Amino acid sequence: MLLTPGPTPVPEFVRKAMADITIHHRTPEFESIFGQTRELLLEIFGMDEVVMLASSGSGAMEACVTNLTSKKALTINSGKFGERFGKICKAFDISYTEITNEWNTPVSVEEVIEAIKNDNDIDALFIQICESAGGLRHPVEEIAKAVKALNKDIMVVTDGITAIGVEKIDTTNLDAVITGSQKALMLPPGLAMIGLSNEAVAKIQSNAKGFYFNLATEIKVQKTNTTAWTAATTLIIGLREVLAYLKNNGGFEKLYEKTALRAKATREALKAIGCEIYPNTPADAMTTVYTENAPAIRKILKTKYDVNIAGGQDHIKNSIFRINHMGLVEDFEASWAVNAIELAMDELGLREFDGTANKVFATVTFKGN
Repeated sequence: MLLTPGPTPVPEFVRKAMADITIHHRTPEFESIFGQTRELLLEIFGMDEVVMLASSGSGAMEACVTNLTSKKALTINSGKFGERFGKICKAFDISYTEITNEWNTPVSVEEVIEAIKNDNDIDALFIQICESAGGLRHPVEEIAKAVKALNKDIMVVTDGITAIGVEKIDTTNLDAVITGSQKALMLPPGLAMIGLSNEAVAKIQSNAKGFYFNLATEIKVQKTNTTAWTAATTLIIGLREVLAYLKNNGGFEKLYEKTALRAKATREALKAIGCEIYPNTPADAMTTVYTENAPAIRKILKTKYDVNIAGGQDHIKNSIFRINHMGLVEDFEASWAVNAIELAMDELGLREFDGTANKVFATVTFKGN
């Protein structure tokens, strides 16, 4: 059972769609598929424009940094992926200021506003919605609103790689939202998508840089239902299947509701057996537990109970474990995961197994308590 926060399991109906005959990307048949996929993406993003890139999410991060920063970037580092925005700036000699917090601590509105007030050159903010290194949710919507009230011309760029398809994002004050195929959209890795505001499109048209990741080129071409360079045809076919399935089976809101409930039930179940939830503001994409026994628990889960969950990185590599909630995870799968964790804790002598985790999970899931 794969319950890592990406890659996530690919549903059988998606695998079957991607296993059909190969379609050339410069044909009316594929242009029709591309157009349908594009419309569905515009709906799930809730933004003015969207582009698809044959890359991982990091490619989209690079494209946004190079195309949407004119003078100086402000980057938010509360984890491995927030740190990556700064590394991209450094790689391209783009001036940037970084706000750094511990990986369980979200940035505050006040910290961001103070940094902008102290530096008139900042014209782009880069922040994660969910920082998946520790499973933390930044107050992105509140920050974006405050930034736009201070200076509407600052581009607010968000990494939504573990947020799109997890929860409804208020994009009112967001200029770019990035996501990737291998998270809540339940596809293999290799496709990145960016939702854009009209203001971001205008800036890109005057500020675009690069060749492959030149967003001005892609925006122009993708409006005609094709791509500037070779399209990730198989992944786009799969993406259409995923989005159409979600829309036709209760809609995106139903997915958000089920994911939020699964996340809540998992957190409550694990807290009930003595686990410490790591982030101060947990995201619904995953549950992250802080414990010195993380490696031992993960090993028992994988070898004895067939549950594959993720550990941490860098300084918290052996201090956390992370359980995925993204995608079409069944209730019985999540229930088995918390049950297996309680059994592993019993085996390690941390607490005696009495079925508490499973009971709490079921109670929250089916009784709403």
